[in-house]
Amino acid sequence: MSVSAPFIARPVATSLLAVAVLILGILGYRALPVSSLPQVDFPTIAVTTSLPGANPETMAALVTAPLERQLGQIPALSLLTSTSSFGLSQITLQFDLSRDIDGAAQDVQAAINAAGSTLPRTLPYPPVYAKINPADTPILTLALTSDTLPLRDLSDLADTLIGQRLSEVPGVGSVSVQGGLKPAVRVQADLEALASYGLSLEDIRSAVAAANVSSPKGSLDGKTQSHAIAANDQITSAREYSEITITYRNGAPVLLRDVARITDGFENERIGAWYKGKPAVVIDIRRQPGANIVSTVARIKTEMPRLAQALPSDASFTIVSDRTGMISASIHEVQFTLALSVGLVVLVVLLFLRTWSATIIAGTALPLSLIGTFAVMWLAGFSLDNLSLMALTIGTGFVVDDAIVMIENIARHRENGEDIKTAAFNGASEIGFTVISLTASLLAVFIPLLFMSGLVVR
Repeated sequence: MSVSAPFIARPVATSLLAVAVLILGILGYRALPVSSLPQVDFPTIAVTTSLPGANPETMAALVTAPLERQLGQIPALSLLTSTSSFGLSQITLQFDLSRDIDGAAQDVQAAINAAGSTLPRTLPYPPVYAKINPADTPILTLALTSDTLPLRDLSDLADTLIGQRLSEVPGVGSVSVQGGLKPAVRVQADLEALASYGLSLEDIRSAVAAANVSSPKGSLDGKTQSHAIAANDQITSAREYSEITITYRNGAPVLLRDVARITDGFENERIGAWYKGKPAVVIDIRRQPGANIVSTVARIKTEMPRLAQALPSDASFTIVSDRTGMISASIHEVQFTLALSVGLVVLVVLLFLRTWSATIIAGTALPLSLIGTFAVMWLAGFSLDNLSLMALTIGTGFVVDDAIVMIENIARHRENGEDIKTAAFNGASEIGFTVISLTASLLAVFIPLLFMSGLVVR
């Protein structure tokens, strides 16, 4: 008895099963995430340390090198890279794909703690680490520009309006703003004035820090009620900073404006972004893990006209980078190749067997097999990408071989005078084992891939 016998004997049940496979396949296809390549989570951690005022050589010698000595001893570390710049040290650690990212994070924290005694005591805060994914690139990049609005206002719009609205779009994982200038008060010390008063830079730093501390004010307790005391003693402008008292000389206060130049400026004047020659704020949008890139970007583009109406009339944003164009083009190319191969198979069956029944069977079995595969892909956690579609193309070749051999053998029995059901039973039973053996031998070629490790298997 062949594998096909139960399905041949029960045509109604077989038809219902085919419809169920078709429905599940369509649902699976609609639920599959779309991307250019399969999603691979690289166990990568970035360690960042800040030491304001230190040049790159100092950062490399005092901060980066001690951290590298400790971090380099972590097990399963495959790659360690570091960058030392003005006031900033960044170390990137990439682990083996088999390493658990949470366990690696614990080892990184332990290494940072071990290096603490060798780091400068003047660090404003200890080194911090963050789990990152190098493959998680922005799916869409926008540039916010204006001919009249200052960059500070554009940055506020990007943070408070655009970023929040886009974060609510289904499928969006994070929205980051680049190139924006955050307001800050800049204090430039006059060294000659400091020397004349016998003061140092540390005196200025201590006075500024002490004058801008937000501390609890306590409460007033009555017989029946208690009132919390609140006072806004934060200073935010250059004018307020200029009135800070540094010390006293000869009974007179030495104010900050006497020994320094105080201006309203920006937190970091060494960063910036431009688009077509105009200062701009760049907005990078990343997807949630497993989200469909094409659908997510389509929803973002649907939201963009409503966002444009909420912006000032002289502000506008433009799409700078869109990954969906390349992804859609490559996937459509593979889909066209897949559909073309199915069409050619049906045409070959029609030309050589010259029977519409055999042609209809081939034209139904092949698409049904492919569509049903989408449900299995969704259950297995695969995505619709170039690799999975190429695998389907290869699988189509296997199905085509089996279908043509089976149809041709059944047609031969029909030519010998057998009725349809008898010809189907006899034709399937004769070569059923052979077809299964042939398919198994072809699949055996790919068995070594199961024993590979690293990025290829992922």
